[in-house]
Amino acid sequence: MTPTRFFTSNTARLRQRRLSLWLAAGPALFVLALLALPVARLLWQGLWGEPLAGLAVHDTGPWWLDAHVQWRLGWTLVQALVTCVLCLVLGLPMAWVLARLEFKGRMAWQRALMLPFVVPTLVASLGILALWGPQGLLGTPLAQAGWTLEGSPWLLLLGNLFFNLSLVVRAGMDGLAQVSAQRVAAARTLGATPWRAFWRVEWPVLAPWLASALCLVFLYCLTGFGLALVLGGQRWATVEVEIYTLIAHELALAQAASLAVAMLALTGGMAWVYAWVERRLASPARVIPVPRRPVRGLAIRGGWALALGGWLLLCGAPLLALLLQALEAVWAGQGWLVLVEEDTWLALGNTLRFTLMALVLATAMGVLQALAGQAMGRWAPAALVWRASAYAPLVVSPVALAFGLLLLYPQWLASLPLLVAAYALLAYPFVAKALTAALDALPAQYAHAAATLGARPLRVFWRVTLPLVAPALRRGMAFAAATMLGEFAVSLLLSRPEWLTLSTLIYQRLGRPGSANLDAALVLCAGLMALALIAFWLIEGRGEHHRVPHQD
Repeated sequence: MTPTRFFTSNTARLRQRRLSLWLAAGPALFVLALLALPVARLLWQGLWGEPLAGLAVHDTGPWWLDAHVQWRLGWTLVQALVTCVLCLVLGLPMAWVLARLEFKGRMAWQRALMLPFVVPTLVASLGILALWGPQGLLGTPLAQAGWTLEGSPWLLLLGNLFFNLSLVVRAGMDGLAQVSAQRVAAARTLGATPWRAFWRVEWPVLAPWLASALCLVFLYCLTGFGLALVLGGQRWATVEVEIYTLIAHELALAQAASLAVAMLALTGGMAWVYAWVERRLASPARVIPVPRRPVRGLAIRGGWALALGGWLLLCGAPLLALLLQALEAVWAGQGWLVLVEEDTWLALGNTLRFTLMALVLATAMGVLQALAGQAMGRWAPAALVWRASAYAPLVVSPVALAFGLLLLYPQWLASLPLLVAAYALLAYPFVAKALTAALDALPAQYAHAAATLGARPLRVFWRVTLPLVAPALRRGMAFAAATMLGEFAVSLLLSRPEWLTLSTLIYQRLGRPGSANLDAALVLCAGLMALALIAFWLIEGRGEHHRVPHQD
């Protein structure tokens, strides 16, 4: 290398490092102020702040010896494990049908897999009740036959399946796409039966993809709040609901902090396992996938019908039942009156206003996060740590985040910027993840050619990079907007009465007795679902769907 090239390359590297530092400053300070410091404050409160009060539960001894807390912790782990098993057993056949069979409507079903990621938590909860509850479309005939789900854990498990089954199906499809057609053909040529070829050839390739998805499922079930609050009831509620109860109803901050620290340890461990599994999937192999075949034969047709029917029953029917009951409440009852109430319009205005403000902030932070990671390089140690940091808001539960903000910034709880920033913190990973994947897939020659012609980095991004990654950016913004429209946990803990949102208004209606309030909640849920779907469609458009984590 000549001296001129040496100094030129060093100068370029120095400029790139400076650029990455400038780009990373905004997201780093944002996450530090709204996530790292609140979590650190929560850890301090749980481990060292008021230790006697924190370790005691109703003066009966350490909290981990209290039978009530043990039951909550045990049930939280059990429902997460049971959900993982059910998602694997039900999701793998559905993934095989979508990956291996060619039939009319396959692309529509594949796009519909993204539906649970867009639907807000409360909408899904009301949908489960509208289908399986005591007054549900299927719950009523089941109750008449002596099989009621009311007061059982199955309502919560069905809610978990609604949100997480599609995640496993999508991961299974991605894993099956990495199976080499040549290896499967070689195994069959050597006399292996279809089952033996699957277990000996396809399963070793598929297993890491399923393990990654199941880690996310377990993590989401641990940190889930809205489903457990609405569907779990008093008996089957999880630790997250217990933490909220200790904060909002008993003002037992020390006990709540201790439980929150225990949950952070569990979620942090599971996040580490997920990151370890994901390292194996960082660079998928380039293989010739197994070609899809038409639906022929009685066994194949039966499997296809069972897979499609199972997904529709678990993921599609709850939303349809919600819409039917909402329409019934409007036409046969007085549910339409909620649409003209002052609180409804206040909640709608606040929801749209908070979402729009938070979407601008989340988009800015997500773009800076992705560009900083790109400037650092793809495989540098600092870049790997930086990319992993984008998932940090998804690891911490919204209840723990809101509690940490409550402890760290008590003087700012009545501040609208804090609420909007908390919204944006929970949503910006969707933007960062989608944009990072698009930037990784973008050929470097385009930007290099523009730079060679004299374009500065900002002009290169605006004229070359941004138009090419715009579909991915819109996709990330769409998921972020859907997340913020239905955000529930942070709003419940940090919101003021005049900051009423649609999600908190629905929860207030559910807490009041009477069929009129239930009808009003159903109508509001249908409106919130329509609002989320419209926002997603307007922002994302007709772009390609990708596998992304869902919101709580």
